[in-house]
Amino acid sequence: MYLIWKILHVIGVVLFLGNIITGVFWAYHADRARDPRIIAHAFEGISRSDRWFTMPGVILLTVAGLAAAMSGGFPILRTGWIFWGLVLLILSGLTFMFFVAPLQRKISALAHAGSTGQFDSARYDSLRRSWALWGSIATLAPLAAVVLMVLKPILPAL
Repeated sequence: MYLIWKILHVIGVVLFLGNIITGVFWAYHADRARDPRIIAHAFEGISRSDRWFTMPGVILLTVAGLAAAMSGGFPILRTGWIFWGLVLLILSGLTFMFFVAPLQRKISALAHAGSTGQFDSARYDSLRRSWALWGSIATLAPLAAVVLMVLKPILPAL
């Protein structure tokens, strides 16, 4: 069972990280256009793909990862690379929930409003910079967790 859970865990990681990184690509692609209609469309698509790919990926990688650890005999909170991988995943999730997702909604709403009237470029640039900062944290944390999962360094745990 360990290998089946491990494969499912890796599939969840691919869905999760693949969608996050693809979202960054589409955000920067829309940003270059400076067209509020394109920006609104891109950020709506990013939010929709988060619901279809990122969130199911998180669920799959978490459930399958914990099941793999248990079936493989790894004490989850006493195995450093698992413990810190979970900490990084939680950091990513909290950053996404409290900063990235609300910023995506604000950017989308601002772009929608700008597509029918005057586009507030200064406000958009400010929101985009915040989105890039918080999005970097939400992306780099799980990438660091992948490094821990692959390298399995000896780290302190609970």
